[in-house]
Amino acid sequence: MKILLLSGGVGGAKMAEGLYHSEYGNELSVIGNVADDMLFHGLWVSPDIDTLTYTLADLIDTKKGWGLKDETTNTLEALERLGCDTWMYLGDKDFATHIYRTQQKQSGIRPSVIAKHIAKQLGVTANILLPTDQVIQNRIHTEQGWLDFQSYFVKKGCQPEILDIFVSGIEDAQPTPESLKAINEADLIIIAPSNPIVSINPIVNVPGIRAALKSSKAPVVAVSPMINGKTVKGPADRMMAAMNFSSDVLGVANCYQGLIDGFVIDIEDQQFTSVLEASGLKVMVAQTLMKNRIDKVSLAENVVAEMSTKFGLKCGTQLAEEV
Repeated sequence: MKILLLSGGVGGAKMAEGLYHSEYGNELSVIGNVADDMLFHGLWVSPDIDTLTYTLADLIDTKKGWGLKDETTNTLEALERLGCDTWMYLGDKDFATHIYRTQQKQSGIRPSVIAKHIAKQLGVTANILLPTDQVIQNRIHTEQGWLDFQSYFVKKGCQPEILDIFVSGIEDAQPTPESLKAINEADLIIIAPSNPIVSINPIVNVPGIRAALKSSKAPVVAVSPMINGKTVKGPADRMMAAMNFSSDVLGVANCYQGLIDGFVIDIEDQQFTSVLEASGLKVMVAQTLMKNRIDKVSLAENVVAEMSTKFGLKCGTQLAEEV
C-alpha cells in the first residue's frame, strides 16, 4: 500500500517516523515543506526537510526535536566572535548538510535531487520529496513589518502579533514531477499534524498540487494538530486565528475544506465528531499525542487501518490475511 504524507517539520516528522517504522514504511513517500528555507551564513538551509531526513535516519536531536544529536557549536561560536549574527542555531555536523546543499545548488542541481541524495547517504529509504524546486518563502506581517518565518519564529520567539501571512513566490512556482507522481500513485494520502498555515498550505498551494490531490484516486486524510483548542508546540493556534480560522479542530477542518475526505481528531475533541461528519468527513477519534516511537507507530498504523476500512481500501494487514 503506497502511503503519501504531506508534512512540515517537528510535528510532521513524528507522523513520518511512525509511518516509516510501521508495516507501511517500505512504500512511504513524504512531501515536505520548503517555505521556511533561508540563506544563513551564505548557506541554503532547509529546516523542515532536514528535520524529516534526520528523524528518519535516527540522527535527530530528540530533546530539541530538530538538528543532529551529539552536536557541537564550534563554528557558530567562531562566527559570533567575528561579529556574525548567530541567532539561528546550526550545529557543526549540520553545517555539512548546508554546505553540500549550497554547493550542489550553485552547480545547477535540482533541489529535489539534492534532497534525495542527502536522504540516501544518511540511510533513509523513504522518498523525501519537495513540492517545488523554486524558492517559496513564508512571510509574516507584524507591527514591526514583514518578517521571514525564521526571524518571526526563532529570532523574535513568536512574540509579535500576527497581522497577515502569505507565501512569496508561490504564484510562479511549479510542482516537481516527483510530487505529482507520488500523488497520482498513492493509495492513501495523509496530512500530518503540522501547522496548516505555514507548513501544509505552502505545499498544497503550489500551482498544480491541490488539483492533483483532488483528482487523485486516493482519499486525503488529515491528522489534526490541534488538541482541545491548543497546539502541542508552536504558534499554529495564533496563525489560524490571524487567518480567520478558529483555533480548534473545526478551524483546521475549515482550513482544509474541499481538500480532505477524512479527519483524525484527538479523544479530547470527540464532541466535534457529529459536526465534522455532518460536513461530509469520515472521522476517526484517537490518542493523537505522540510522546515516543511506540505512540507514533501505533497512531500511524491505526490511522491507515481504520481509514482504509472507512474508505474501502485494502491495507497491508488485510491483504496478508487474504493471502
